[in-house]
Amino acid sequence: MRQLRALWLGDLPLEVAFWKWAVIGGLVVNLSSSVLFLVLIMQGQPLAAVVVGYVLSVPYNVLATVGVWRSAGRFSGPRHWADAARLVTTIGMVILSAT
Repeated sequence: MRQLRALWLGDLPLEVAFWKWAVIGGLVVNLSSSVLFLVLIMQGQPLAAVVVGYVLSVPYNVLATVGVWRSAGRFSGPRHWADAARLVTTIGMVILSAT
């Protein structure tokens, strides 16, 4: 819980927020929820599939995006890296949340 709070507040270094939480965590959460979604659809449970598909992934995607955005605001390195992390994370999470 401490790491999630630090992510939300932007207290993590940008590289940790981006690579650990947005890229790796985002792939794991979204891939897992997509697989569960497909399994539930094939079992004839569309309501459960929608709940699993969106209730698990969308809140995580919001958390990761906000965390990267805030960490980028505190990044002391070159501004273009912070801007790139914000852009890539936002576009990626919107795409992953919409599909």
